[in-house]
Amino acid sequence: MKNKYLIIGNSAAAIGAIEAIRQKDKQGKIILVSDEPYPAYSRPLISYLLAGKVDEEKMFYRAQSFYGENEVEALLGEQVISVFPSEKKVKLRNGKRISYTQLLIATGGKSIVPEVKGGNLKGIFTFTTWDDAKKIKAFIDKNKVKKTTVIGGGLIGLKAAEALIELGMKVTIVELADRVLSATFDREASAIIEAALKEVDCRLIARNTVEDIRGKKGKVNSILLRDKKGLPADLIIFAIGVTPNMAVVKDSGIKINRGILVNSRMRTNLPRIYAAGDVAEAYDFLLHAHRPIPIWPNAYKQGSIAGYNMSGADREYRGSFAMNSVELCGVPTISVGITDPKQDGYEIIRESNPARKQYKKIVLKDNRIVGAIFINDIDRAGIITGLIKDEVEVSSFKDHLMREDFGLISLPKEYRKHLVTGAGIEV
Repeated sequence: MKNKYLIIGNSAAAIGAIEAIRQKDKQGKIILVSDEPYPAYSRPLISYLLAGKVDEEKMFYRAQSFYGENEVEALLGEQVISVFPSEKKVKLRNGKRISYTQLLIATGGKSIVPEVKGGNLKGIFTFTTWDDAKKIKAFIDKNKVKKTTVIGGGLIGLKAAEALIELGMKVTIVELADRVLSATFDREASAIIEAALKEVDCRLIARNTVEDIRGKKGKVNSILLRDKKGLPADLIIFAIGVTPNMAVVKDSGIKINRGILVNSRMRTNLPRIYAAGDVAEAYDFLLHAHRPIPIWPNAYKQGSIAGYNMSGADREYRGSFAMNSVELCGVPTISVGITDPKQDGYEIIRESNPARKQYKKIVLKDNRIVGAIFINDIDRAGIITGLIKDEVEVSSFKDHLMREDFGLISLPKEYRKHLVTGAGIEV
């Protein structure tokens, strides 16, 4: 009997799973169900779509022929509302039931929207999907929006703000923490980005949040902050974070915590059911804990591991760590792993050139790199990330890490052989 693979979701984890399944199983039936109507697209590009820097054709993560070439029955614009593991079936919103022999839950994350008075007014949006970008642009065009407020100073909030600035908006960011990017940067790195925001006339209000949203004729026109100060706003974007989208597994018996719990094969506690991507709570090998890590490369890798195991291989997910590579206000940045440790036992190496908006920081523990920040000087970030991933002991070349000439040649010979092999290559 042929396997019948069912995948709920259509982002990086789903694509990774499909490609892995087809490596092992050319014949099994694959059905994909996604509540979004679009073929798989690159979510990190939605800020560029809103700003008009990319057109819709550039959004797609794979060619639109991907589903046909991989013999995938893609049910786009449909939604799974329940999973029935004992029956090996799922139920769609339209009432239809679909059976499976192997199931992957890759439903991603959903935006966190707090309960706020006035939250039902028109002009309030989130910013994680293609439709979010389309709705925001349509509202701006229809209502001639000029003043906008972004609630949240993390990566999503800053990319939303950047797109709005590109559209000629007057933008204010309201952030509950004392600075932007507090979850991924240290104070010095955050200060560089805050200076860049100021240069493009983006206002930052820190240590504050929205308490009340006020409107006129059913549309947003101002907000009241926690400190009781008012702020005019024709449009509001909530970007205070995402949480695993686990509604589909309610009452299914699938174990959850902050995300869907999985083992090193991306299996849940129930047989033949897997989870991957932003919805999964997988292993972070730097923190030695299971947690959701909502970033694109991890989602694809987890989906791939799940797909291989669903189709009969035995692949193990060794774990991952937080990693973000993003350009903000024209400043390229990379943050990896543990960037701002609060406990003892860590060693910090750093170099700063505020005039050139450059900053490099490497965090070590027991002579192994566990984190790094690179701002406006990112050329060697890939090497450092590799050293973190491979848990390389760096004491023999630690003094070289910040040098301008640091590169592959600085690494131990045995490790270079691990990285670079092939006929005619001398390492």
